[in-house]
Amino acid sequence: MTGPSEVYGIGVDVPASHLEMLMDAIDGVMEPVYPGYRRSFRYFPVKGTWKTEEGSHPFIGKVGEISVEDEVRLEFVVGKEDLERVLETIERIHPYEEPAVDVVPQIGWRSLIRPSP
Repeated sequence: MTGPSEVYGIGVDVPASHLEMLMDAIDGVMEPVYPGYRRSFRYFPVKGTWKTEEGSHPFIGKVGEISVEDEVRLEFVVGKEDLERVLETIERIHPYEEPAVDVVPQIGWRSLIRPSP
């Protein structure tokens, strides 16, 4: 069994209160990238900062003020065929009006040591 041939690294900062729910939801809409393993994520603490402008409806903070918040950086890899579903899930579950989501094309490391069939 092999994983997807085209993969993307995803990174998103989320309040700790929503981390488990987000990981469960993402895992529910994607096929495993690492054969034999599900719900493969890494996360670590970060500080997020932003200034909310008029017309926004912040989950945290107030319009016109700078916010500095403890967050968790969630990172994982997803196959191309599941990318759209994963991004839609992040948008649906994430509590922020405008979550910052990084999507980075990656090379599956096994493809560098094993020839494609």
